[in-house]
Amino acid sequence: MSMTTEATKPVKTNAARLLDSLGIAYEVRTYQVDPDDLSAISVARKIDMPTEQVFKTLLTRAIPTPGQRETPHFFAVIPGDAELDLKKLAHAASVKKIELASLRDVEPLTGYVRGGVTVMAARTAFPAYVDETIELHEAVSVSAGQRGTQLVLSPADYLRATGATLSDLTKATHHADSAVEGE
Repeated sequence: MSMTTEATKPVKTNAARLLDSLGIAYEVRTYQVDPDDLSAISVARKIDMPTEQVFKTLLTRAIPTPGQRETPHFFAVIPGDAELDLKKLAHAASVKKIELASLRDVEPLTGYVRGGVTVMAARTAFPAYVDETIELHEAVSVSAGQRGTQLVLSPADYLRATGATLSDLTKATHHADSAVEGE
């Protein structure tokens, strides 16, 4: 059920413009948005890609320590069939503890709404960490910066466009049920 740019010609997003400016090849895939199900599993089904190749972007923040005035934020980019391991991200980011950012903070900090968050061309260029499994695939899908639009590109090009750091970010059990997910 995936549709490509030839069929609908979606509005070009800032993330796509960034890729264009870097000379990076990508494919746009659009899908019908279900506001009640913004999961990566649902998106993967709609764009006809395995869930482990559809990467979701989460905004996190360091938990402040006493006396700390500012808390740094980080993007975590993980496979759609995985769960973020906050301890692993904290270790990668060299902070004591991390939590998911409040949903009310996501749009003001990133410029993107839930279900459309991407590292590329975000309002603030927070440090980004991407799960090392991204390198297992020839192509991956990430949000184009709006709900209903995904960008498919090579992992190397994604890493080049985002400047993300590769790290082990997921809980160990994430691949146990992925074989059934794509059916």
